[in-house]
Amino acid sequence: MSVIPGTEVWLTGQLPGIIPPLQPVAHALLQVKEEVQRLMVDFPDTLLFKDLHGLASPAFHLQHMAGVLDRLFTYARAQQLSPRQLEWLQQEGKPAGTATA
Repeated sequence: MSVIPGTEVWLTGQLPGIIPPLQPVAHALLQVKEEVQRLMVDFPDTLLFKDLHGLASPAFHLQHMAGVLDRLFTYARAQQLSPRQLEWLQQEGKPAGTATA
């Protein structure tokens, strides 16, 4: 999608192939994608898993967004979370390979 930098995605009009009731959801997801990509450019790896000023780490928020979307689609299909999804939930905010028992 070619958008003028700084333009809110929803201002670009209707997205092709998306039914009208889901347009706001699609716009929001595309807006988040653009903002995360912009904010994470040159972000130092050394700070990715650090809790800063009492807030959850950037890695937690990135992993949590991915997990939330995955879980929401599962719920929308009226399904229960899989063991893989439950494991993902437990590992949000932790570097790969640091699982705790």
